[in-house]
Amino acid sequence: MAALEQGTWVVIADGEKALFVENITDAEDPNLVVVSVEEQEAQDRPTDRAGRRSDPGPNQKSAVEESDWKSHAKSLFVQDLANLLNRKGLKGKFSRLVLVASPHVLGLLRRRLHSEVLAKVVAEVDKTLTNHPLHKVEQVLKQRLRPAPRLA
Repeated sequence: MAALEQGTWVVIADGEKALFVENITDAEDPNLVVVSVEEQEAQDRPTDRAGRRSDPGPNQKSAVEESDWKSHAKSLFVQDLANLLNRKGLKGKFSRLVLVASPHVLGLLRRRLHSEVLAKVVAEVDKTLTNHPLHKVEQVLKQRLRPAPRLA
């Protein structure tokens, strides 16, 4: 059974955007259509430079390290994405799922998926493709998810 058979959902994600697509043809010649797009909402992030604090001594100040807002926002987005996949998967919106994301995002997502939803994952592609056109994504998936040759 090919990983990208008809009806398979593919989630193409990074830490800021997720594209939900469905293959409406077969694995030999996939045709991905967009189901939905989820994007991270603009968050209130500090825009000033890192703070400064006084040190003992005359007129001395040290920089205070700024929180890693981008990493935190990415983690929150992946959590929201996992929650959405869990809701849709547990309601039976898809029976097969392919995850496409960077290795870091795949790891975060995998840890947050419900076991029943995780069981629907038929393949993973460790590549960031969120800003690629769908025809390019189809080519990459065809190449990466090619079935192994059968031994005689």
